[in-house]
Amino acid sequence: MTEISNLTNETKPLPLDRLPAAVRRFVLQWGDMGGQWGVNRSVAQIHALLYISEKPMTAEEIADTLGIARSNVSNSLKELQNWKIISREPVPGDRRDHFVAETDVWDMAMRIAAVRKEKEIDPAIRVLETCLDEAAEEGAVSPEVTRRLNNMLDFTRSMDRWYRQMLRIPNATLVKMIRMGNKIVTLAGLTGNKSDGKAA
Repeated sequence: MTEISNLTNETKPLPLDRLPAAVRRFVLQWGDMGGQWGVNRSVAQIHALLYISEKPMTAEEIADTLGIARSNVSNSLKELQNWKIISREPVPGDRRDHFVAETDVWDMAMRIAAVRKEKEIDPAIRVLETCLDEAAEEGAVSPEVTRRLNNMLDFTRSMDRWYRQMLRIPNATLVKMIRMGNKIVTLAGLTGNKSDGKAA
């Protein structure tokens, strides 16, 4: 990755097709996967490039490397900053904005989880609570529909509690918990295949 790490303010950044194959594949594939996660391809590619880069990069350098319009880069950088997985980093002697990505994958995952909770789970809880309030006021909703709405609200609140608990656990402890997964499954007697209901 010397081609990325050795970029300076005076040198023109190399285009993506001249970067090492592993770097090029990572950036392109990360962009493709972004679409499956509901993230714009350009946003995902920029995140991948910053994650793999060993030095801060300017918006101009990112645009030149990826062949993306400068306006697109600016909007993508704002979105990544909203996710709190990239940040500005001052570079001595250069007044331009430089950007770096969070490189601790666990911190990055927790930050993404926190934003997703705010954007997805919190609004879902508010909508379900409003629906149940309206159902109670109107009196026109059947008991079965009310039961189903309550079940959905209970589930969403449970996910919210789980999210908040996970976000409070130190990364080192969380890693240990995840690595204990097989032991926990064994202790719980859940070693069988859930689909066939048979124990191993």
